[in-house]
Amino acid sequence: MSRIFGKVAQNGYVVKDIKAAMDHWINVLGVGPWFYVEKVPTDYFRHRGVDSGMQFSAALANSGDLQIELIQQLNDEPSMYKEFLDAGNEGLQHVAYWVTNYDEVYNNALAAGLKVGHEGQIGGPQGRFSYFDTELHPGCVVELSDISGQKGKYFEMIKAASVNWDGKDPIRKVG
Repeated sequence: MSRIFGKVAQNGYVVKDIKAAMDHWINVLGVGPWFYVEKVPTDYFRHRGVDSGMQFSAALANSGDLQIELIQQLNDEPSMYKEFLDAGNEGLQHVAYWVTNYDEVYNNALAAGLKVGHEGQIGGPQGRFSYFDTELHPGCVVELSDISGQKGKYFEMIKAASVNWDGKDPIRKVG
């Protein structure tokens, strides 16, 4: 998939208890600091082409160059996160690729036969994201994320905070 998307930038874990998950990553794995948003404000969210009122919490931290995302869905609205949990899973749900040419890569993915499972937007058009379904090949979901705007700067700040992190202030609430 690197021919279409580039390099993996993030591993995304869907969890039932985001605070317990952050605690594990901090105290067992030494990863942090975590930037935690209790309720992520989306501009829109669609699951399989239909608007959904899905709400979620998210926490982000870096382990070296790789960003780790923890996601806890807060309601029962349709999403690929809910499908993942309903199937009895918890843990790694997606790998994310970050791009600044979102439309081009999105269209190339569709042309390659990939289908969007869910998609949305956070903070305007440069905050778009889409998750491609795994129906063509079972396995991890692929996320495409536009980082050409503020999201890209936010991700850079998170990575910088992880360099030489001393373990202090492990959870930083955002918003």
